[in-house]
Parts: sequence; structure tokens; C-alpha cells
Amino acid sequence: MTAARPLAGVRVVDFTWVRAGPWSARWLAILGADVIKVEWPERLDSSRRNQTTVPPGVEPGPNSSGMFADLHVNKRAITINVRTLKGMELIQRLISVSDVVIENFSSRVMQSWGLGYDEMTKLNPAIIYVSMAGLGHTGRNHAYTTMGPSAQALSGLTYLSGLPDEPPAGWGWSYLDDTGGMYGAMTALTALRHRDATGLGQHVDLSQMAVGVTLNGSAILDRTVNGRPSRREGYPPGNRTVWPGAPAINNYRGPTAVPHNAYRTRGEGYNDWCVIACHSDDEWNSLVRLMGDPDWATGGRFDSLSERIRNQRKLDDGVEAWTLTMGKYELTAACQAAGVRAMPVQSSEDRVEHDSQLGRRGMYTPIDHPVVGNRKVQNAPFEFSKSEADIRGPAPLLGQHTVDVMVDLLGLSREEALAGYDDGTFWPADMPRFDYVEEALR
Repeated sequence: MTAARPLAGVRVVDFTWVRAGPWSARWLAILGADVIKVEWPERLDSSRRNQTTVPPGVEPGPNSSGMFADLHVNKRAITINVRTLKGMELIQRLISVSDVVIENFSSRVMQSWGLGYDEMTKLNPAIIYVSMAGLGHTGRNHAYTTMGPSAQALSGLTYLSGLPDEPPAGWGWSYLDDTGGMYGAMTALTALRHRDATGLGQHVDLSQMAVGVTLNGSAILDRTVNGRPSRREGYPPGNRTVWPGAPAINNYRGPTAVPHNAYRTRGEGYNDWCVIACHSDDEWNSLVRLMGDPDWATGGRFDSLSERIRNQRKLDDGVEAWTLTMGKYELTAACQAAGVRAMPVQSSEDRVEHDSQLGRRGMYTPIDHPVVGNRKVQNAPFEFSKSEADIRGPAPLLGQHTVDVMVDLLGLSREEALAGYDDGTFWPADMPRFDYVEEALR
């Protein structure tokens, strides 16, 4: 017997674009919700237009983006022109039979369409509306537009990254998009639970920038406890918790652990590194024994955390001389067996192709896409013992499910659906229709 999916029976209208919103709706789809993505061929989501992620040998087009294929697994897709009276009436009907509406436009867009929360409640009093604007829907600057990196700058994350005497570096990826997406899914689930208990829908007003504030960690204590702004002067090499020249106390990053750094390992690749962190004297002593009790590590200079902080540069030099004798995976296995916290620094290739642990948990699942082909996409980073939450279908083609949704869900006749294509409601009148659209009409 197939296990039930946690959100089976929940319907989500997905107006999202770029990444944060689609990422949020993706997890609702992974959990079993029927997520219906609303699109229009003349104003495509940027992830559909992203031709830099088209796999080699695949013809570029709106159905060939690797990013879109990963972001929208398990969803259905319809094309509908909400700027027409007929299109808007059908969207309103869709909202009236749905549980959640989710979008990540700026705060003014849905209002300008006549689809603000107050209007939605007239269509469906129990609707849950999750908005994910950069600055939320309230406050003086709520109408400002953002993207992940600019929201990160405003949140304080950018200031904390970078090298001494250099401009703030930003982050290697737009983490606020992915983190904001996870918060969006979490708040949607919370609102669904509340509605199940009370019968009441609600507007979940999520600010992507405010999500970044929660990721600043204990840096906020520098301001609230120590009365000073968080600093990054003398930002450390590698990943030290205490950097040269900084006081070991009243320091928002520590003191917590030494060694706590990334060390070179044997090999000639760009990514031959392993991170080692010893959070106690016992762990440090275990590492010393593993290294063979070298003379430099004994004699009292590193017996306590304060001594290890004081002699951190010499300690790091000694540890790295040892780590260079092994490959990063061999080193990890040896450290873990000795009770020392160590992990290899993995690239995308390492994670997808060589990490047996992630492979066992099905983190990267091959799935057949009619245009992109058989490709690995990210699966759920969690498992349920009594229900299913995984990828069961590829990302939808543009407008692939319009006829299904309009006829089977909203009750249009086949003739009315065909008329919607002829009058430009479901497809631009001057744009050729894809073969699969014609097949659906037949």
C-alpha cells in the first residue's frame, strides 16, 4: 500500500517567479500538495528564460532550463492571461477552490491585479495567502524591490563577509532565496495547521530581508550586549573562531573551538581541503594521538583552549603539515574513527557523484524530463517513516496542464477550452503552440 503524502488534497496556486517563491512552492509539492503554477508565454519566469543552465546538446527554449527543471518538480503548469477579463475570472475561480496562494512579487503587484488578500477572502474566506516580498507588505519601504543579494546586504549578512580592508564580499550564492523559500513553506504549513484547527484562513506576510536578519547569528549580541557594531576587521584566514589580533573574549564568534579551520589535504585539485574542529580538550588530545603525538603538539603549549588560541598560527601550521599526508576522504574517516569532528570540503561534483551518504538518502534523484532528458535533481533532505515526501514527476512544460485544470477542475467544456486558446486567454494568439498543447486540445 502506498503511503499517504502529508499534503495530499491541498491545492496551491503558484504565482511565484525567480527562486525564493518557486523554492517555497516546490517543497509544498514535494510534500504532496497539488501545486499549479500560473504562467504566461510572453512574460516568462526568469528561471524558464535562464539559458545558462540548459544542458549540453539540448535545444534552448522555455522548456529546457535546468534551473526551472529543478525548481518546479511535482508541479502542474497552466498558461493564462490574467490581464484579460476572462483570464482573471478563471483565476478567481481557481483561487475559490484552492487552499493556498503563494507569490513573491513586490508588495504592490497582487493589489494592482485586484487580487489582494481582502479580495481573495471574498472568493474564498478560508484561503491562505503567503506573500514573500523583499521587505514585506507593511512599513515605510515595503514597496522597495529587492533580489536575494540586495536583501542580504540590507539584512547585515554582506557586511560580515569579506577580507580585511576589502569591500564587503557578499556570499557565493543567493542564500536568502533558498532560506526565504524554506520559511515560506514553513509558514504555509503553520497557517494550514491553524486553519485546520480554527477554520480560519489568513495572510502570511513574509519579508525576505527579515529572514536574513535571523541568519546573522550571535553578531547581534555585539550590539545588544557589548554595545558595539559587529566587526570584521582582521577577518580570519580559513574558518577560525578567533582571528589574529582580536580579543578572545567579548567576540561574537567565540572563543569556542581551536583548531577550527580548513586544512589542505593531499592532492593537486582545487578542492583538496578538510575542515577540522575540536570543541574540547579531549577532542584535541584525540587529534594529537591520531597525528602520532608530534613534538610540536606536546609540551603544554596547547593543553587548554586559551593556550591553543594564543598559539593558533603554529597549531594550524602543524595540523596542516599532517593533513597534507592524506586525501580528504581518508583523513575524514580517520578523524571520525578517533572521535574528531572532521569533514571534507565538497564541490558540487563531490556531492552529486561521490558522496555515498547522500546517495543512500537519495538526495540527488535522476528523473526523466521530456526536453532536458534524464537528469539529477535535488530531493528532500528529510525522510518520513509513515508517509512519502519525494520527487514523483518532472517540472511541467509551459502550459502543459492548462486543459486538465480548466476542464477537469474548473468545469469548462472542451469547446470552451479551445475557444480560450483561440481568443488569447490561454495562449498568445500570434505565438505558435507547442505540439503537446495541440495534443491536449485534440
